[in-house]
Amino acid sequence: MSILENIHGHADMAALNEDQRQQLCGEIRDFLVDRVSRTGGHLASNLGVVELSVALETVFDTAVDRLVFDVGHQSYVHKMLTGRQGDFSGLRQFGGMAGFPKPSESDTDAFVAGHASSSVSIALGMARARTLKNEKHHVIAVIGDGAATGGIAFEGMNDAAVSNEPMIVILNDNEMSIDRNVGGMASHLSRLRTKDKYLGMKRRYRSFLSKIPGGGFVFRVTRSMKDALRRMLIPETIFESMGFTYLGPVDGHDTENLISLLKSARDMNRPVVVHVITRKGRGYAPAERMPDKYHGVGKFDPVTGEVSQKQGQTFSEAFGKELVNIAAGDDRVCAITAAMPSGTGLSAFKEAYPKRFFDVGIAEEHAVSMAGGLAKQGMRPVVALYSTFLQRAYDMIMQDIGMLKLPVVLAVDRAGLVGEDGETHHGVYDIGFLRQVPGMQILCPGCTEELKQMLRWSVADNCDPVAIRYPRGGDRCDMQPCWASDASVVLHKKGANVAIVTYGTLVSNGLDAAAQLTQQGVDAAVIRLTRIEPLPTKELAEYLKPFHHAVILEEACEDSGIAQSLIMQLADRLPDCRFTKMDLGKRYITHGALASLYADSGLDANAIANHIQEVLKVEN
Repeated sequence: MSILENIHGHADMAALNEDQRQQLCGEIRDFLVDRVSRTGGHLASNLGVVELSVALETVFDTAVDRLVFDVGHQSYVHKMLTGRQGDFSGLRQFGGMAGFPKPSESDTDAFVAGHASSSVSIALGMARARTLKNEKHHVIAVIGDGAATGGIAFEGMNDAAVSNEPMIVILNDNEMSIDRNVGGMASHLSRLRTKDKYLGMKRRYRSFLSKIPGGGFVFRVTRSMKDALRRMLIPETIFESMGFTYLGPVDGHDTENLISLLKSARDMNRPVVVHVITRKGRGYAPAERMPDKYHGVGKFDPVTGEVSQKQGQTFSEAFGKELVNIAAGDDRVCAITAAMPSGTGLSAFKEAYPKRFFDVGIAEEHAVSMAGGLAKQGMRPVVALYSTFLQRAYDMIMQDIGMLKLPVVLAVDRAGLVGEDGETHHGVYDIGFLRQVPGMQILCPGCTEELKQMLRWSVADNCDPVAIRYPRGGDRCDMQPCWASDASVVLHKKGANVAIVTYGTLVSNGLDAAAQLTQQGVDAAVIRLTRIEPLPTKELAEYLKPFHHAVILEEACEDSGIAQSLIMQLADRLPDCRFTKMDLGKRYITHGALASLYADSGLDANAIANHIQEVLKVEN
């Protein structure tokens, strides 16, 4: 008889016995592999927290107690244990269940958690609110060891440790974020894992002495020697130095021990760190062997683990391969990423030039500031970050790169809509804040070959900070590269009635709309900008002279793109041309397949064609 299908919340979890919990963990793993194989999603991280999640939902009532995840891609088990098993068929699909915690989805989701390192700060805020309101509930933050490398994690822990607020920080230590963790925190946690070996040795030693005559006396006599050994093997943890009570490390796959330890931490009534050691991908052999591949995975065969193959080369892969080629001829070139060498396409660079590759952990601010230092001393750093994570480094871009006009290349990956990861991951704000940096150039390739050309120019010939923004996935239409450093406007299709102006890979939607309009008797030109900062106003005006109407398309939120500035600058040059703009609007964009998101946002070919028809109808 299935246990999982009868679990709908804390009351059901608390009623289980030890054998039932063990069976439940097996059912959860089968459920995860089956459902994620159909939709894609974050698999390895969730397989690693099955027992931990079961223990948490047993000890705490997350409808009342506040459970804050960091990062939220490890929340699938929590979702299925809090009444959402039936929603997994729509996991990360448009209109379906989100892949991250979402309070609008369930009261048991305490907070949004798509970016790393903020859980302790959020949990401390919740704990202080509880105290101020004289409420009675528990606050727990679950932070991965990768997320614990982020600066805000230290800021939060520094404050929480001396706050005297009862709260629990669970450090989920699997030695990985997406790729294997690096840096001082990873080394510190590695040393703490020795404690587990020491405690095991201590238990075996005491058990042995208890079975022999006089063993108790020997144990007491050797206690000072034992304590000296402990101090040698296990120095005070950074958490204890801050002021936390530290418990662990504990086997994160021993449900009963976890339940006991969590109850102890709960009852201490002070700030506690529980150090839990887990294994990413636990219980599914392909994910255990390759946890990075199955971190965020597409649809796959659950029996063989074979992942559905994507077609063609992605922008990230093209970027990484070209940077290796560039570095071969220029020993000034360095690559920097924040815990994502594989995600940003830099694994090959890491292997080819390990001394010039720097993975700084989840620390985007540090990555950008360090790049400024490298550039100031004559190197050519390339910083590869997802657009959504680059937001964290705004101040460093402004102060540590822009102000000195340093030749740092920002490779802005996952620009625009990213699909199934949703609100927390769409790269739709970077244009707005990058354009505020004096001297910053922003390039937008339309295809992977153009990306390579822009990257080579940016590294070799450019002496200012430059950002190259490109989307998730690969080429979206058959396009010849048209990049030229002295020309920033490309005419992709001639037309007589209306001009469609856009940039990046959104040009494919513009071309599809133009094809529809042709069938409807409207001749639309399609014009693409390869550089959007500085705006090529004069050059674009020459292309737009014949037109009385132009539509500007951009995959950015309202007022976060170039349309407003472009229209203002073109108004004096083209007084007879009427401009309209189409963008994502001023809202957070949900999750789903790109086609669904474009349609929902009014940026698919149908919406563009319909908009143009309406505009022309009004004019006539």
